[in-house]
Amino acid sequence: MDEKATLHRYLRVRRADLLGKLDGVSEYDARRPLTATGTNLLGLVKHVASVELGYFGEVFGRPSGLELPWLADDVEPDADMWAAADESREQILELHRLSAAHSDATIEQLPIDAGGEVPWWPEERRHVTLHQILVHMCVETAHHLGHADILRELIDGTAGQRPGDPNLTGRTPAEWAAHRARIEAAAREAAALAPRVPPKIGGI
Repeated sequence: MDEKATLHRYLRVRRADLLGKLDGVSEYDARRPLTATGTNLLGLVKHVASVELGYFGEVFGRPSGLELPWLADDVEPDADMWAAADESREQILELHRLSAAHSDATIEQLPIDAGGEVPWWPEERRHVTLHQILVHMCVETAHHLGHADILRELIDGTAGQRPGDPNLTGRTPAEWAAHRARIEAAAREAAALAPRVPPKIGGI
């Protein structure tokens, strides 16, 4: 088994799945915050593309030359997690395409044990290998894909990694509503049966 090729394939699939969460979504729904911390679909794509450029670029001495102003030291925190009104969806999708192409070139050109340095990690663990960064970015991308999956379901009920996802149980909308009602009923019943924990008094 070619471990590098396997990890690279998983990364490519997760990238495609993340982009797929934008298919058929309006401009507003692609950008609007759906959690208390502002998580949104287009911001997730922007963030993943940005960090991938760093991990497969700077870390291995292969800077992309692309300027990412939202990562500058003097920019407010989390500027890479949302899209400003003057940042078009097409610009962010193009950033993702360029990031993936630059990363793919790094992965293809370097051996899996090639060494790199992550300057934004603590000194004791900033020396890494391509293998480690491949694993890191597979996990990072899948992590944010999970966020995007829930956001898309909140927007229009679309669920699963892609149309016809075999991992998603086939149910009609009515069957999903009944399924959700069963879970809600079980949660309420369990809460009613759980022992009541008395409130702490005076910090004791």
